[in-house]
Amino acid sequence: MPSSRRSDLKVKTLKEHGVLNPSPQAVQDPLFRGNAFFDARDLVQVKYEMLRRTNIDSWSISTATQAFGLSRPTFYQAYEAFKKDGLPGLLPQKRGPRRAHKLTEEVIAFMEEMRQKDSSLKARALVKAVAKEFDLTVHPRSIERALTRKKKPR
Repeated sequence: MPSSRRSDLKVKTLKEHGVLNPSPQAVQDPLFRGNAFFDARDLVQVKYEMLRRTNIDSWSISTATQAFGLSRPTFYQAYEAFKKDGLPGLLPQKRGPRRAHKLTEEVIAFMEEMRQKDSSLKARALVKAVAKEFDLTVHPRSIERALTRKKKPR
């Protein structure tokens, strides 16, 4: 397999996992020049090496962030994540809400009660009822998922 093909595959894989460095050209650390092991396109590796330079090689944070083309806030976020979770902490976290935060137990109980009174109620009708009762804007699909989750035994 030609080298450029491997490179394209790596870039594709890094992008799919959300760890493709958007500015690999900004990485100026000597380790990343002429050494095939170090890849400036791999953001996890870049962050790890930046942390290692400050911790093991005693570089200042300013020097390290400049050499790795990253900001000080990025350094501190990476530092805290690494301290808490180790290497997996440097992987990107899923964005957005982690759970159905609008549909509290109270809201779900209200929707179930409405469905008990009228079993023909669809999610769109429940959207209107929830908006009126709780002043919440909720997508019909979120309601369907919440009610389905509630039915499943844990």
